[in-house]
Amino acid sequence: MSLSFTKMHGLGNDFVVIDARQNDPALDTATIRHLCDRRFGIGCDQLVFLTVPTLDGADVHVRFFNPDGSEAGACGNASRCVAKFVGGTPTLQTAAGLLPTARDGDLFMIDMGVPRLDWQDVPLSQACDTLHLPLHDAAACSMGNPHATIFGDASRAEALGADLEQDALFPERANIGFAQILSPTHMRLRVWERGAGLTLACGSGACAAVVNAVRRGRTERTCTVTMDGGDLQITWRADGHVLMTGPAVTVFHGTTA
Repeated sequence: MSLSFTKMHGLGNDFVVIDARQNDPALDTATIRHLCDRRFGIGCDQLVFLTVPTLDGADVHVRFFNPDGSEAGACGNASRCVAKFVGGTPTLQTAAGLLPTARDGDLFMIDMGVPRLDWQDVPLSQACDTLHLPLHDAAACSMGNPHATIFGDASRAEALGADLEQDALFPERANIGFAQILSPTHMRLRVWERGAGLTLACGSGACAAVVNAVRRGRTERTCTVTMDGGDLQITWRADGHVLMTGPAVTVFHGTTA
């Protein structure tokens, strides 16, 4: 099966974007894994699948798939890439809800919605304080996908990420962020993403880290998040919505054999 695709990235977090709005190839798990494979396929952190929206007010329906074939509810970096791919200021229909977008030159802003803070919404496997989990004193929230943020040394991501992603506390696994607070308006962050591993950047992880840092009284509501691939600007507005601003880059277009 021949597929047209576009390779894109947001701060090195890279994606294969397949536009199925005119012709839906109905990809199965095995095909998704193959396309994401960096040795035998195209290679990416996530595959992004675009279809015709089903909700009023949406311009495109977006689904995100991890390299292991599992589906993610949200991806901030991929959402910026979709905004660039579609053009204009589209509203994205995702599993996390409708995500409005805006553009300022080469930067794209995504309204990532309101974080969910209750333990059932993350979700966690047991009732506990999401601001202080019984696991490395992490803080947890959902940005449409489960996140836990551990404050301290960001270099611990490689040593701890894989095991914590699959800890029994997270019935749907979790994205694990390792945040080092540099100032009230600046943090260093590395994220071990569920189903993908350590990536150069994680947009929803940056949003979650700022939300959790603000809840802990560690940062202001607008913060620069520096990741291995570069910087994102995150603002947790007074109305509860989290805004993420950063670049999106088109690398190349191609067709599979």
